[in-house]
Amino acid sequence: MIYETADDWRNAPNKHILLFGMSGLGKTYVSNLLRDQGEWFHYSVDYRIGTRYMGEYIADNAKAEAMKVPFLRELLMSDSIYIGSNITFENLSPVASYLGKPGDPNKGGVPIDEYRRRQDQFRRAEIDALMDTSYFIRRAQSLYGYPNFICDTGGSICEWVDPEDANDPIMTTLSKECLCVWIEGSDAHIDELCRRFDKAPKPMSYQPEFLTKAWADYLAEKSVSPDDVNPDDFIRWTYRKALDHRQPRYRAMANRWGITVKAEDIYAVRSAEDFQELIARTLEARA
Repeated sequence: MIYETADDWRNAPNKHILLFGMSGLGKTYVSNLLRDQGEWFHYSVDYRIGTRYMGEYIADNAKAEAMKVPFLRELLMSDSIYIGSNITFENLSPVASYLGKPGDPNKGGVPIDEYRRRQDQFRRAEIDALMDTSYFIRRAQSLYGYPNFICDTGGSICEWVDPEDANDPIMTTLSKECLCVWIEGSDAHIDELCRRFDKAPKPMSYQPEFLTKAWADYLAEKSVSPDDVNPDDFIRWTYRKALDHRQPRYRAMANRWGITVKAEDIYAVRSAEDFQELIARTLEARA
């Protein structure tokens, strides 16, 4: 780790942090808080995915839908209107909407082969965005003068990392640049995430092997054909399984490349000083 002790961390003139863990446990909350203090550059991996690596896919998909409407088709063909996505740190819905949910198109679903294609696009985009971290660390310092840097990763980082491989190319690269911090949720936090998801199911990205098994298991359990799958029902059915699949992967990543903080401790952070002290205490406890 780039900071082995609390003193290493406290004395570092440039502090570099990478947060990972399940969506909804405070990564973006604390990243926004640090950015608002004025001394931290906030690098959002999901924002980078949507603007740099998947922006064209998202816009083309919206144009394809617009081309189905004669009035809009005429305007598009004459370059009279422009269609694009308005992605912000707070609104990443265009990325999720493009990923979609597999199942019956009449219920808003995406055919499973197309869904897998989009999943693979996202996988490649997320890996590329993660590997851009070092570039943005240098950019934040040289262009904007930020001494400190926080990388706010997406919940699916663990899907593309092999936590059992000490030479995993993603984590070995990232851990040379940042202190990797897992935000661990309790069983109560996970239950609350499941309740939220059940109320408003949102598209997710999955490891290909996990998706293949989940899809086959769902079809068998529900006795439905792929074209009859209710998209929202499938992703609700899959969500808890996905969290259970990810939790040990996050833990192994933290054990090998970083440290672990509790979600409740992240929620208690109210300032950059609070966060810096939390990291220092965690490093002391680890030692």
